[in-house]
Amino acid sequence: MECIVCHTEPVSHYAKINAQTYWRCAECQAIFLDQTRHPSASAEHAHYLEHDNRIDDPAYRNFLSRLVNPLLTLLKPSEQGLDFGCGPGPALAAMLREHGFSMTLYDPFFYPDVSALQARYDFITCTETAEHFHDPFAEFDRLDSLLKPQGRLGVMTCFLKQGSNFETWHYRRDPTHVVFYCETSFEVIAAQRGWQCQIPAKDIVLLSKP
Repeated sequence: MECIVCHTEPVSHYAKINAQTYWRCAECQAIFLDQTRHPSASAEHAHYLEHDNRIDDPAYRNFLSRLVNPLLTLLKPSEQGLDFGCGPGPALAAMLREHGFSMTLYDPFFYPDVSALQARYDFITCTETAEHFHDPFAEFDRLDSLLKPQGRLGVMTCFLKQGSNFETWHYRRDPTHVVFYCETSFEVIAAQRGWQCQIPAKDIVLLSKP
């Protein structure tokens, strides 16, 4: 079996929790759910409808600011962005629009207009989305193709802390979370595509395309 994140071998058995089997990649250190246990699209959609991520929620905006603030220091006025996997309440796109940036929305369930995937962008945001990727290698290739030269990709996803109990970790217990990254994972993802990788804080990754 090859890793779904970096397509290298070997991967080894990491944990079996109830009926769920997890694997870990020796190269990028990502942990991922066995693909036979991935949720269906209908199950994913139903679960996302339970989220209460409103554009005007101050707590949600404060959470997203952990990515927005460092990203803003890298962007230039008038640049165009894509909020990839924006969900039903695209608060991050709203925050960036308030700073004068033009934002396009794409989400396979809530904003499924594929014309958004026919353009190229100066920057892309991907918040609380990468952990849902059933085929991360292909998705990061797609994001690469959507970025203009010198474009930037901002990712927010929760890293498993060293010494944490994987079985009880809240992030693992979300039934739509199928892949879990660490800093090494994104260093490998970046190296495979010639990107530069910066991790300004835990769970925040800034990737730059040459």
